[in-house]
Amino acid sequence: MRPPTILIVDDSELDRRLIAGLIRTDAALRIEFAENGIDAMEQMAATRPDLVITDLVMPKMDGLELVRAMREQYPDIPVIVLTAHGNESTAVDALRSGAASYVPKAQQAERLPETVERIQAQLWADRNRQHLASCLREMYCSYTLDNDPALVTTLVDQMQQTLAGVGLGDAGERIRVCVAFEQAMLNAMYHGNLEISEDELARARATLRRESLARLVAHRRGEPSCRDRKVAVDAHISREGARFVIRDQGHGFVPETKATHRLADYFEGGRSRGLMLMRSLMDEVTFNRAGNEVTLVRRTPLKSQVLDATFESYATNADMF
Repeated sequence: MRPPTILIVDDSELDRRLIAGLIRTDAALRIEFAENGIDAMEQMAATRPDLVITDLVMPKMDGLELVRAMREQYPDIPVIVLTAHGNESTAVDALRSGAASYVPKAQQAERLPETVERIQAQLWADRNRQHLASCLREMYCSYTLDNDPALVTTLVDQMQQTLAGVGLGDAGERIRVCVAFEQAMLNAMYHGNLEISEDELARARATLRRESLARLVAHRRGEPSCRDRKVAVDAHISREGARFVIRDQGHGFVPETKATHRLADYFEGGRSRGLMLMRSLMDEVTFNRAGNEVTLVRRTPLKSQVLDATFESYATNADMF
């Protein structure tokens, strides 16, 4: 079995080497480079990578054009786009066009390795376990989870296996659905039940040490106000689509009466990344009145809604994410 291969696409050699240094956590990992989208497509025709990381602003063929071309020719290869200040709208288009996730360049040191690892895990799970559920046609299930992030990984793996079993979309689409589902689970656990703020998470991630986040979660899980709370998950998956309902036992949030942030605010520095991913990767994302339950819907045929200028009107609760 060949080692995993990641293709880094960026017109800056310095940035390409920087990204490679951040993600090279496995000696067996093979990293390839391309200067633009055209170069990347040529390389993929010769040697198919397992994952692509691309900048958005490049000459000849930019990152958005690359994502769209890959969606047509290589839909099973997930793409992570790197966003910088000023190209937030293009990043939204890239997510809608087929990218699996995004990472703000300002936070790539702390977020990119984790994002790569998560998507790789989902990719391997999809490839290795499709045959286990090949006869499955429909599934209803309910889970009640403790506030243990390891359970989220296991449940996402299970959902991806089920999506593959019923034949819902291709590998790339299933990864996108699971990225959104995972974000909703983590938001319910971290922000809802454990009441960890975005600033606390950012400080823990900024240390570049996973133990920092693990210690923060463990500490909050032990507090009397949080330790008995659960995350409830209801899922319905069939060949017609997928529907997930995630509920936490936190205090929820009170909707603001007026949007106070620009679209750029949500991309710059990774603000409200979870909400942005859910909105961009699912057909429907709705919250209950209390703000402690979210419903995610993905339909077949897998069609994306247009994310337009009304983003600010429904992202008023973004500080929770």
